[in-house]
Amino acid sequence: MRVGCPREIKNHEYRVGLTPGSVREYVAHGHEVLVETGAGAGIGADDNAYRAAGATIAKTAADVFAKSDMIVKVKEPQPNEWVQLRDGQILYTYLHLAPDPEQTKGLLASGVTAIAYETVTDDRGGLPLLAPMSEVAGRLSIQAGATALQKANGGRGVLLGGVPGVLPGKVTVLGGGVVGLHAARMAAGLGADVTIIDRSIPRLRQLDDLFAGRVHTRYSTVEALEEECFSADIVIGAVLIPGAAAPKLVSREMLSGMKKGSVLVDVAIDQGGCFETSHATTHAEPTYEVDGVIHYCVANMPGAVPVTSAHALNNATLHYGLQLADKGLKALVDDHHLRNGLNVHKGKITNRAVAEALGYELVEPKAVLAA
Repeated sequence: MRVGCPREIKNHEYRVGLTPGSVREYVAHGHEVLVETGAGAGIGADDNAYRAAGATIAKTAADVFAKSDMIVKVKEPQPNEWVQLRDGQILYTYLHLAPDPEQTKGLLASGVTAIAYETVTDDRGGLPLLAPMSEVAGRLSIQAGATALQKANGGRGVLLGGVPGVLPGKVTVLGGGVVGLHAARMAAGLGADVTIIDRSIPRLRQLDDLFAGRVHTRYSTVEALEEECFSADIVIGAVLIPGAAAPKLVSREMLSGMKKGSVLVDVAIDQGGCFETSHATTHAEPTYEVDGVIHYCVANMPGAVPVTSAHALNNATLHYGLQLADKGLKALVDDHHLRNGLNVHKGKITNRAVAEALGYELVEPKAVLAA
């Protein structure tokens, strides 16, 4: 199979779908790899590094899309990319379709087979291809929130760790999953006063044991959300429903009860965000203010640390990517966890959460693959 890796074109996106190390693995499996010139510049990998790994360098993205049987990316295809996709081609990347009807229409019209990293599952009920970027985003969320909290950036002017004789800043984390865990770990490490809110009692027990009292845990109710958000200096939105739009946990009305200059960091923005006032921002202009509350809603947070995040992502995606390259669509038939990643196939929606969010008829993956 010919595997293509175009350069990412989303605003300030420096990650790359295939590192030179991953290219070597595809080549070792007998596949051709076509990489757009400059695709790895953001991680310090030049074209010569890719040539040494066995790739062919393409002059343009158009060449990569036109000549490849499978496209491996990081972020969802942009409008001038999805029009280059075609029937019979495999797209393997993050998609986040539920809050993005235009991209969904584009993929359906193309006829492509689109596999979303964020809905591939594992035997433990986890999302193994989303997890590494959730780890990065969770940790980054505290760095971003602490920076936004500085007075010169519009924030309250609070140091998260405090100093002797001065109370530390307060961080509220909505959601105790991978993002929430890593956000809480970073915040607690800085010395902040941290509370995690979640609806799962077993998960709260796990977190309580893990942090051994260094982090507070609280069951999610309207009252708990209000109390914790109103007292917080930073609120991290870390709620995920796989494949579906994120629930709106913080309303516009609630902002009036929050501290002026406090910060909302919406890590769920790829899935539409969990704050009513959220809209996607970029690394070029990461924040905006609503009712005196600073919002940080960058949709590709891990792109800020591409060396770390690109290698972490490749470590997770390579196994399934090689299956797709080795077997084609049969890989989806053979592995139900990889099949759970199938979101679009030949003009049909094959993921239930996406279908329900956007009002499409669901076609079961097994049915379309059998056809």
